[in-house]
Amino acid sequence: MFTTVRYFIKTSLTFLAIGILTGLYMSFAKYVFSQNDRFWQIGYTQELISAHTHLILVGSIMMMIMGVALWFFPRAEKDDKKYNPNLILVVYWLMTAATILRFISQVIGSFYFIEWISTSIFIFSSLQVVALFLFFYSIWGRIRPVGSQYREAKGEKF
Repeated sequence: MFTTVRYFIKTSLTFLAIGILTGLYMSFAKYVFSQNDRFWQIGYTQELISAHTHLILVGSIMMMIMGVALWFFPRAEKDDKKYNPNLILVVYWLMTAATILRFISQVIGSFYFIEWISTSIFIFSSLQVVALFLFFYSIWGRIRPVGSQYREAKGEKF
């Protein structure tokens, strides 16, 4: 397992842990302190639910899928112009920064009304989409048969 793959997987697990802790806070705020202390309910909004869900689904699940895909898919062919390890590293940093900044923006937005928060969430979401498309573009050539076409030609079923 090479370094960039480890970055994706460890970051994925970190996002999962933060997402679980966010969910635990929401559960605590709703079920433990919901009647007794108004402070705990302040941040329990749709924005925080979205931050929690997004961090787990995009931050954790997509980063894990991207890391495992880099690890398992066959190496790029020598003439593959699309795959570039440096581009994958840029994708990693872009996806990580955009996910963290979106999460922070949504958490802030769940406690305070600030006009620019909505715009920042959209911008960070757009950067996540750009990172995903760059990843798909780069890895597309690595999605190919390596030996399986010969087994299929002999009649083996998968």
